[in-house]
Amino acid sequence: MEYENQYQHVPAPKYECLLFDVDDTLYSLSSGLSKACTKNIEEFMVQKLGIEENKVSEINRVLYKNYGTSMAGLRAVGYNFDYDDYHSFVHGRLPYENLKPDPVLRSLLLSLPIRKVVFSNGDEVHVAKVLRKLGLEDCFEGVISFETLNPPTNGRNNSDNRGSSTEILDATNYASQSALPQTPVTCKPFENAFEQAFKIAKINPQKTLFFDDSIRNIQTGKQVGLHTVLVGTSHRTNGADYALESIHNIKEALPELWEADNKKPEGVRYSGKVANIQTSVMA
Repeated sequence: MEYENQYQHVPAPKYECLLFDVDDTLYSLSSGLSKACTKNIEEFMVQKLGIEENKVSEINRVLYKNYGTSMAGLRAVGYNFDYDDYHSFVHGRLPYENLKPDPVLRSLLLSLPIRKVVFSNGDEVHVAKVLRKLGLEDCFEGVISFETLNPPTNGRNNSDNRGSSTEILDATNYASQSALPQTPVTCKPFENAFEQAFKIAKINPQKTLFFDDSIRNIQTGKQVGLHTVLVGTSHRTNGADYALESIHNIKEALPELWEADNKKPEGVRYSGKVANIQTSVMA
């Protein structure tokens, strides 16, 4: 027929959203922020919670391994403290000066014709500072941070009520995650954090590509339906669909992300401009 090809079906793009972790994902582990963060957490445990100095490294390691964040682990085993005080102590003293503007990554992100959202366990002040230091503050539609998933509630913080280091050490003896005390903190790698993030940001996990440096986060992401990219290694582990030594390799490894723009009918291409998801998810 004369007009047979005039109204060809345009296939739906494989991805509608790109979901990015921040720390050690958008910048390299070699920046030193992760090491400094660990040091600050252990100092917080000694100075603010009274945990014995010779025990904090092992306690912190076990809690982080089992709960995804040291804060979540500390709260699970009985310590109560003000979340803002914790973030100020742990993140407020980080060497942010080690982070430099990354024009290459900025160009890559802005050229992507797909919606982009940040999903971090970090507090909103920290996330905003990192993005600003990297020159990426206008590259994302929105930010899902600690405060997004853990909104303030009356009586939430009580720094006078705390458990003992013995309780924390007992927690290290649990053989499996299912046997661990439940944490009141909502964060990756737990499924409820992902589910809340999907709801808040209106994300379809089956149409979303998730970038993170944590194997546990990647594995949970895969379990809840996300397509996954492990960042920081070229070795693809269980749960990771792709693996990138550096986030800068994204175009080399996933050129189809840029091809998505060509599959959209004229007039509906992604503008690249930043828009609010909603007030609560913006840092």
